Amino acid sequence: MSHSPIDRTAAWEELASHASEMRKRHLRELFEDPQRGQAFTRKAAGLTLDLSKQRWSGETLALLLDLAREAGVPKAIGALLSGERVNISEDRPALHTALRLPCDASLVMDGEDLVPGVHATLAKLEAMVERFHTRQWRGATGHPIHDVVNLGVGGSDLGPLMVTHALADYRPADAAHIDVHFASTMDGSQLVDYLSRFNPETTLFVISSKSFTTIDTLSNARTARDWLLTRLVRNGDGGVDEAMVMRQHFIGVSAKPEKMDEWGIAEANQLEFWEWVGGRYSLWGAIGLPIALVVGMAHFRDFLAGAHAMDRHFAEAPLADNLPALLALAGIWNVNFLDIRAHSILPYDGRLEYFAAYLEQLEMESNGKSATHDGRQVNYSTCPVLWGQLGPNAQHAFYQLLHQGTQPVVCDFIAPLRRYDDVAEPETREHLKSQHRLTLANCFAQSRLLMLGDDAINESGERPGHKRYRGNQPSTTLLLDRLTPATLGALIALYEHKVFVQATIWGINPFDQWGVELGKQIAGETGEILAKRAGGEHMDASTRALVAAVWQAEAEDASRGER
Repeated sequence: MSHSPIDRTAAWEELASHASEMRKRHLRELFEDPQRGQAFTRKAAGLTLDLSKQRWSGETLALLLDLAREAGVPKAIGALLSGERVNISEDRPALHTALRLPCDASLVMDGEDLVPGVHATLAKLEAMVERFHTRQWRGATGHPIHDVVNLGVGGSDLGPLMVTHALADYRPADAAHIDVHFASTMDGSQLVDYLSRFNPETTLFVISSKSFTTIDTLSNARTARDWLLTRLVRNGDGGVDEAMVMRQHFIGVSAKPEKMDEWGIAEANQLEFWEWVGGRYSLWGAIGLPIALVVGMAHFRDFLAGAHAMDRHFAEAPLADNLPALLALAGIWNVNFLDIRAHSILPYDGRLEYFAAYLEQLEMESNGKSATHDGRQVNYSTCPVLWGQLGPNAQHAFYQLLHQGTQPVVCDFIAPLRRYDDVAEPETREHLKSQHRLTLANCFAQSRLLMLGDDAINESGERPGHKRYRGNQPSTTLLLDRLTPATLGALIALYEHKVFVQATIWGINPFDQWGVELGKQIAGETGEILAKRAGGEHMDASTRALVAAVWQAEAEDASRGER
């Protein structure tokens, strides 16, 4: 068990004292050292991590490394990767890293080697993907499937959505006829658009839910099932029955095969993942079916290999050269010692449009906790508020606050070094490469201005107050050699492990989400009251009034209908 900062370890106290001095220093002063950029840059798995624009010194980093050792980070890394029960509140391992182990690896848990089962699921997934890509997966009326709609929410939606968008350039020719879509909102607004446009004969739904009880997902699934049955069975020619529709138009992905059976998913169409994989960490396995459908299994395996390369780096690199540990320690320094509690993710590549949303869940659901492993309330900040957007767009939106607002924000700038080498037409290729250089110029200029403030501008004379830039805003720059399946896998794994290191130091569990579970419970109770149009006396006055407003609207609609 790691020490909690509640105990105020020696390293924590030294950092607190050191921070009082570092707060007086501006980043422009720290950059008087010409070797600073090199000193705070590390490389691994196709990624370059530049932490030189953090508001820290070599002494700061040394003290933070002492804190990590005192908190037991090296031992915790071993515990995570070896399958110890690091998810303490649920008494289970957190073995998403097992999903990307190569087939010749071995990881034994409770007397069972997990690797064969992982690769058996990958083989089943690959067989499914091949049937789609070769037009052999046909709907109930015999037409090849064209539209695949993933019904999921949270990790069962954000991960596949983010990756399929990021790697769309890697779609193989034999996948060109398959379009993958995502519906997550329980209000049906995404689904209704698809149902109004798609042909039921060529549409298949993937129901992705770890528990197979998630109301958001199952409400969409029931609507999709009724849509298919109405059009293919009830309005059909009698040659299609319900069993055939269920067999040809639904795939289930869950840790609960018995629930998939109850819902009517054919056993051959069930993909399993395990209780030791958290939902927000699940895209590496069967939840990644939409990814494999878009990029093909060869690229999906490259994606897993890139993540595994980062896992090995995390396990083997000393803390001072360990990318996830260093990224985590920068966050600890900002949140707990510089009191910077806002964090913005700013990719400078349109393919990473959904990466910030993915990290919002990964970080805030994992580390948005206020109780330690032993149930004590923390007396320090944990996860910052995380948000972001594509950097080139954000420059015309909230960068004003970053540069001249009163709220300190730490930023992660993310960009690929190389792009458009594969464009065949030379003139178009050069135009696009020029646009990429312009994008990189903006990325680097923004972090420089955030760091230096007015000193980044070569102008004589005094600047008026409304044109002053204070600078001293810390940032990290992450460069990918290229955005490929492998480097994207490494990038995601980097942030996963960063979250774990921070949780270890904070003494919290990053693998449960009891706040989410409580919200589901209360929502279910409220939904019953709305449906029954009775009860709710125990609720607060505001909620009772809101419920009454719904009942009144329904009564008015019913009255108009009767007339």
